Amino acid sequence: MTGADPATMDADDRGCPKCGHTETDVGTISTTGGGLSKMFDIQTNSFQVVSCTNCGYSELYRDTGSAGSDIVDVFLG
Repeated sequence: MTGADPATMDADDRGCPKCGHTETDVGTISTTGGGLSKMFDIQTNSFQVVSCTNCGYSELYRDTGSAGSDIVDVFLG
């Protein structure tokens, strides 16, 4: 579904890229970078995680302060 034109997609094309399920769970993870931030366990990267509640397929999106519903829309197509 990557690169598909939303205007030409059928309603059946929306959903988890792996199983087609339409319910998701959104969470957050933080990771360390390299060098000193790793040595001192300073978490420098934050990501939103969107997971399918049916099969568990997950995608990470860099946390840029956007609303969670925008990320779910990208995940579901």
